[in-house]
Amino acid sequence: MANGERALDGALHFSDREDVREKLFKRVWTQELNDVFADVAKYYDRANYVASLGLWNKFRASFLATIDLQSGQRALDVCAGTNAVGIAMLRKQPDLKVCAMDRSAAMQEVGRQLAEREGFRIESVIGDVHKLPFPDNHFDVVTLQWASRHLRIMDVSREIRRVLKPGGYFYHCDMLRPGSKLVERAYYAYLRVSLSVTAVLFQSGATARNCKKYFIDALSLFYSAEELSQLLRHLGYENVSSKTLLGGMIGFHKAMKP
Repeated sequence: MANGERALDGALHFSDREDVREKLFKRVWTQELNDVFADVAKYYDRANYVASLGLWNKFRASFLATIDLQSGQRALDVCAGTNAVGIAMLRKQPDLKVCAMDRSAAMQEVGRQLAEREGFRIESVIGDVHKLPFPDNHFDVVTLQWASRHLRIMDVSREIRRVLKPGGYFYHCDMLRPGSKLVERAYYAYLRVSLSVTAVLFQSGATARNCKKYFIDALSLFYSAEELSQLLRHLGYENVSSKTLLGGMIGFHKAMKP
């Protein structure tokens, strides 16, 4: 797969590249990921903490530091998972109106319990984030984290732009493909080990264990921080900025709807 993915680095238009990603991964996206997240929901945050060698909370705090919030704003958390980002935003600005959307009812049930434990209410919508069931110009802030590799990110980013108010901001966080090939090779080698270790520690089910190769392949065919910035500009976002950690392994993006 490596030779093919290198040819994509700038050789294909974004939409063509998205077509290639979907063709390769559609079966996993549509048939397997629901089962994976249903399996991992109960230990998702703990597994990420272990796999990141204890840096998971730091990554989240770094992402939250990029998000500007104001009293009374309406925020949408896309691919909200266990509501970690929605809860963190409410801690920062308690009068936000937060809506979470995710395809996994199991992840959202965990997220509902975590939010209620802190006295927060987060509206939950279960569905396909490629088609957001919200009106145009509706949200002040939209966040998306740790999920873009499993999506047609161009289509989702276009939908996010539609539901944002003019002047509203899209905040994105995910594992990215590092710009350095040396860092990239070391990254994938570590991920292979950490995925195997966490699968054993948390007794992952068969579906989750069988997706280990997919998680590496999906990342290797994803975008670098600069490529993702270019994609957002291509979709009409303005004031696009990015920040990377660990040599480009993780990236944060901020982009405004004009």
